[in-house]
Amino acid sequence: MAARLDYIAPWWTYWLHNFPHLDLSLRGVEGTFNPEDKRYQQSLLFLALVAAACLALNLLFLTIYLCCLCCCKREEETQTKRPSSCCITWTAVVAGLLCCAAIGIGFYGNSETNDGIYQMTYALDNANHTLSGIDSLVSGTTAKMKGTLEQHLSRLNEIFAARGDYVQSLRFLQQMESNIVTQLAGLPVWGDAGINLGDIANQTSYVEYYRWLAYLLLFILDLLICLIACLGLAKRSRCLLITMLCITLITLILSWASLAADTSVSVGTSDFCVAPDKFIMNQTRDQLSADVLHYYLYCSQSLINPFHQSLTVFQRSLTTMQIQIQGLLQFAVPIFPTAQKDLLGIQQILNSSESSLHQLTAMLDCRGLHKDYLDALVGICYDGVEGLMYLGLFSLLAVVAFSAMVCAIPRAWRQCALRDRDYDDIDEEDPFNPQARRIAAHNPDQGQMRSFCSYSSSLGSQTSLHPPAQTISNAPVSEYMNQAILFGGNPRYENVPLIGRGSPPPTYSPSMRANYLSVADEHLRQYGTDVPA
Repeated sequence: MAARLDYIAPWWTYWLHNFPHLDLSLRGVEGTFNPEDKRYQQSLLFLALVAAACLALNLLFLTIYLCCLCCCKREEETQTKRPSSCCITWTAVVAGLLCCAAIGIGFYGNSETNDGIYQMTYALDNANHTLSGIDSLVSGTTAKMKGTLEQHLSRLNEIFAARGDYVQSLRFLQQMESNIVTQLAGLPVWGDAGINLGDIANQTSYVEYYRWLAYLLLFILDLLICLIACLGLAKRSRCLLITMLCITLITLILSWASLAADTSVSVGTSDFCVAPDKFIMNQTRDQLSADVLHYYLYCSQSLINPFHQSLTVFQRSLTTMQIQIQGLLQFAVPIFPTAQKDLLGIQQILNSSESSLHQLTAMLDCRGLHKDYLDALVGICYDGVEGLMYLGLFSLLAVVAFSAMVCAIPRAWRQCALRDRDYDDIDEEDPFNPQARRIAAHNPDQGQMRSFCSYSSSLGSQTSLHPPAQTISNAPVSEYMNQAILFGGNPRYENVPLIGRGSPPPTYSPSMRANYLSVADEHLRQYGTDVPA
């Protein structure tokens, strides 16, 4: 087979074509594209099973990792030093960056694959429109020749029955009409091939739409996982971490499944793209002749149009018939005026048939169908296979990112557990302890009781260490109540004696004595009692 000068398969199709083709019994299979062969189907299925085995190994590794992490939990809990969260942070950052990069690559690959398949379906629609136009012209011209033209000739035979020379001309017209019908009957040679390019284009577009939509939903799901991971690690929420773990495992399985599908489809498509002419000739060997296939697949100037002879006979027959009709209009109409209408009707049919002949000549030329064939090859083999490779890269990066997330989630869970345990170890009366705040918010009486008991025990321990001393209160009752309200009614923040709290005694000066005497007089006027010394 001659080498294609106008179509060269890209290098990545040869690279994918060289992948090992093995059936389920691990025997080698020829890499020629043959989707009807069971062994070839098994070779593509084997590639998908390899990805499934990788999924099983990935899940096994994650299971072993989680088991080892649980076994080492007690040893780490006995250590006094708290584990650092730097490793968890960097793992989450790297996993998030990989996931974002994978989503970007996936969007590009999905768009490239969609563009390539759209270009292929568009070319198939154009080719189907050309073939349908040829069939329509052939069937329309044949119907005119067999129907309307024969009716006109039968009426003219009755009119020219007395003139033998005119009847002989009509017989010659019938012979030319039979030649045209015979030549037209051999033009749609692809009618027996049983291949409808329009149906293939519609089915391909239907499948491609749902494939594109499925990948788009997968990208959105990956993006949501990244957002949930960031939110869960930032808020240290166990609920978000559990949700992210479940969704991540599901998405990990979906990523491996998409990688298996992309690998099988890209390898099979590459097998077709390396030798597309061979596959088409094998599929249409019994329906189409070899010269017709070579003419449209290669469209070389050295190749002769296989329909050239039929078109030439068609054109010559039309020219002969037009000459005969012109002679009858010139010589027979003055003698038989009633024959003018039928002769003009035949002339109109011949003119429309000549227009159909020009259209058939243009449509049967190889350049139109060959261009559609090349556009379909370029769309599926360049953009389509390239997009599938990018989608495979997206799946690999997503697998790595989600595996890292699954490894980081248990450590983040333990960080949350250690954080809650540290809060529990803090004194319950500490105002900055979240647990104490929660207890005070849900049960204020219990919170005040715990504070009062703590204050009483603290005061008792202090009095056991220090001798009792007289407390001096210079502030009036109203000021004392204002201070209590200011500190929220908490007994811990009341005006506790400084001596009992272990503070040094206040300094004494004459000005303080004057102030003390004025306060004592005021107290005597209000309450009628003396201020204790």
